[in-house]
Amino acid sequence: MTTAVRAIILLSGGMDSATCLSIARSQQRICHTLAFDYGQRHRQELSAAQQLSQVLGASDHRLITLDTAAFAGSALTDPSIALPTTPSESIPATYVPARNTVFLAMALAYAEVRAAEEIWIGVNAIDYSGYPDCRPEFIDAFARMAALANRTGIAGQPIRIVAPLQHCSKAEIIRQGTRLGIDYSLTISCYQADSQGLACGQCDACRLRHQGFVDATIADNTRYLPSVPVNSLNGMV
Repeated sequence: MTTAVRAIILLSGGMDSATCLSIARSQQRICHTLAFDYGQRHRQELSAAQQLSQVLGASDHRLITLDTAAFAGSALTDPSIALPTTPSESIPATYVPARNTVFLAMALAYAEVRAAEEIWIGVNAIDYSGYPDCRPEFIDAFARMAALANRTGIAGQPIRIVAPLQHCSKAEIIRQGTRLGIDYSLTISCYQADSQGLACGQCDACRLRHQGFVDATIADNTRYLPSVPVNSLNGMV
């Protein structure tokens, strides 16, 4: 009898990680979702992650709180730093120092505790903001390190790092998630969503997200602020 594969899913509450969870569930993984409170200004994503974990069929959800001082200097953790609203040719102010390295390290420890064989992460290096820790080179390097870093790895059973979206465009991600039945209105990508989770329609995350819906020729059901009707976004993408 085949034993079901256990997986730790990094679930931010955004579009990509929700799609990641849905793909894992479609492959019959037993999913344990993991989110992080690292002092992000878009805190409504944490509530979205908890809801998505339940709606998309995860076995359980855990929130880990990290020392916010370690992630200073980013527009996502410091409200005094302006959020960029136009594409950047360099790494943007929304980059959070070593965020995915820390998240994956925590997930690696959690995977060993939960006897999970895989860690899933929704990083994307096609339609993205240019973060260095979203690139395939980073994921491959972390996987090699992970195989040496814990008990299961040195026993010859390394925990696999699964990044199924890293070579997908936003449109491809949206089409795939739509086929899997995801209600993307439950996800929050906006870097400055309000207390109800309504998106600003101006930040880089909103721009990339909306363009994905346009390219996928699928109606954008993101919950935007009333002052930002969806048809007005076409001029910014």
